[in-house]
Amino acid sequence: MYDALIIGGGAAGLSCALVLGSAGQKDFTKDKIIGIITHQKASHLQSALFNNVLGLNPGTTGKSILENGKNQLAELYPHIEQIDNEKVTAVTSKNDYFIITTTKAIYQTRIAVIAVGYTNLFNIHGLESYIKPHPRAKAEKNRIWLENTDHLVRKGLYVAGTLAGWRSQFAIACGSGSHVATDILTLWNDGEHTKVHDKL
Repeated sequence: MYDALIIGGGAAGLSCALVLGSAGQKDFTKDKIIGIITHQKASHLQSALFNNVLGLNPGTTGKSILENGKNQLAELYPHIEQIDNEKVTAVTSKNDYFIITTTKAIYQTRIAVIAVGYTNLFNIHGLESYIKPHPRAKAEKNRIWLENTDHLVRKGLYVAGTLAGWRSQFAIACGSGSHVATDILTLWNDGEHTKVHDKL
């Protein structure tokens, strides 16, 4: 049983995992079991080139960010389990937890974060009732979002990145994932507003 399982290894999913990982030594998180299903084949970052992102060297590719992000997570926060080469096919709620079915296994988690792309090819069964036309994309693109309030779809079920209704901009997707992570940390910290910063 995971305490939190992130679905998607793009900008939003990896950002969420990094922030949760960085809080690993706090009293309210040190016993939490956290994982991320890092399926990335459909990520728009695979073909992205970045010249306009603060802190990234111009010419940085999205493909390199995806790979380096997974390595960064593994090196800094090895307690976050990375589940690779599996694609989620269904998310089912049961009592106070979720059953996550992939192409290879079945997982259970108290909190699920959906951080995959916003194309109309979205095919995770169990989430159909939340799918709506994307509010910030051109209609002819046929983009979708999971209807939510401040990233929360329903109790225990979060959505991050473009699928949360945000525009397809790298910095926005990263911020969305970080936002969800701090909301989860706040929940685990008995509602006390929580953020994580490293300092010199």
